Amino acid sequence: MNRDDERRAERGRPLRVFFSAGEPSGDIHGANLIRQLKAQQADIECVGYGGPQMAEAGCRLHADLTALAVMWILRVLTNLHKFWGLVSRADRDFRHHRPDAVVLVDYPGFNWWIARRAKVHGIPVFYYTPPQIWAWAQWRIKKMRRLVDHVLAALPFEAEWFREKGCNATFIGHPFFDEVEREPLDEAFLARFRAARGPLVTILPGSRTQEVEKNFAAFLDAAEKIQQKVPEVRLAVASFKPHQAELARRMLTGRSLPVEIHVGKTRELIHLADCCMAVSGSVSLELLFHAKPTVIQYRISRAAFFVQKFFRKVKYITLVNLLTATDLFPKDVTPYDPSQPDAENVVFPEYLSCEDKSSQVAAHVIEWLTSPEARSRRVAQLAELRQRVGHGGAAARAAEYILRTLDASRPRPPRPHFLGRLERGPLCRPENRGR
Repeated sequence: MNRDDERRAERGRPLRVFFSAGEPSGDIHGANLIRQLKAQQADIECVGYGGPQMAEAGCRLHADLTALAVMWILRVLTNLHKFWGLVSRADRDFRHHRPDAVVLVDYPGFNWWIARRAKVHGIPVFYYTPPQIWAWAQWRIKKMRRLVDHVLAALPFEAEWFREKGCNATFIGHPFFDEVEREPLDEAFLARFRAARGPLVTILPGSRTQEVEKNFAAFLDAAEKIQQKVPEVRLAVASFKPHQAELARRMLTGRSLPVEIHVGKTRELIHLADCCMAVSGSVSLELLFHAKPTVIQYRISRAAFFVQKFFRKVKYITLVNLLTATDLFPKDVTPYDPSQPDAENVVFPEYLSCEDKSSQVAAHVIEWLTSPEARSRRVAQLAELRQRVGHGGAAARAAEYILRTLDASRPRPPRPHFLGRLERGPLCRPENRGR
């Protein structure tokens, strides 16, 4: 009998893990973790909330939660009845089909409620790629301690921070590097772009529709300024979903820019680019992996910009920039400014703003396109950082940790009563064994 058969016999049923992932990036990370769980133990059933990537990896979805990836409080309130319905359904599942574990992937607003229901039913909770509460919402650490049994941290300083705050945290690495190593590039697509002349700037307007609405027009303003200085420039937009691509096409109306828009070709367009303009998000890790000089923009409303000043505890909003920070929680957390003394050390210039920053965004791209020395320096910075942090294997380590933890905590069958008497008898003494 192999180890899987022993586990099945002890439980009387397959190992059951409930997943909850709401962001498109969380869907990808959850899918890779599911593949690793199934690779390490065939006897496992994955169910819950996620997206198409998780379904493809073998998760039986109760609902596509990525369809509700919304931002800001007003959008959340208008969808509140849907979220409550999903929480109630998860609660019924926990009661009637008790899983062995609940695995949460980012998406904290909703996932706190899933964790709360899991704790009511005494189900262990693992948080894979936990929310960055150390940057925006440190008061939520009490909730993390109370509701989460195991924090599987993506960043070394993140694991240390959670442990200092009393959480059971383990560093497993960032799962994004698993994805960029796993997926092959479309060589035919690459060949077509390489045949064209002129430097390529890739625009990454975000994976959420609200991000596209807020940022894409400003990127186009920057693109017009870049074209004035570098007339031969080519522009490509990496859209996450077809309806976002259609939105981008409508916003292009009336502009004479050489822009191509593609869906599902983010990796290829990053790989091909001479440099990029991007919305802040986990895509910064893919840009790091490909060592692409990039300027980051994240436009928000004036009200949101005013409010964030009271909650943000870190200097930078871009994850890659945080990896280079010598002081994670400095006293000065004003947004990045290229005139600051240490601005040259910020690998991805970033603009968190409620104002038009298209001139500043364009200036960085123009410098990289017109100065080979400036571009080479930035590529070297990124390559050095990638060498230090850009390693895969997070999903495999997380799967091993989850299975090992569940294996150690499973109930053991009672020892047969006669075995205890034999061990006290003469035949069980070392000198008499084998007689």
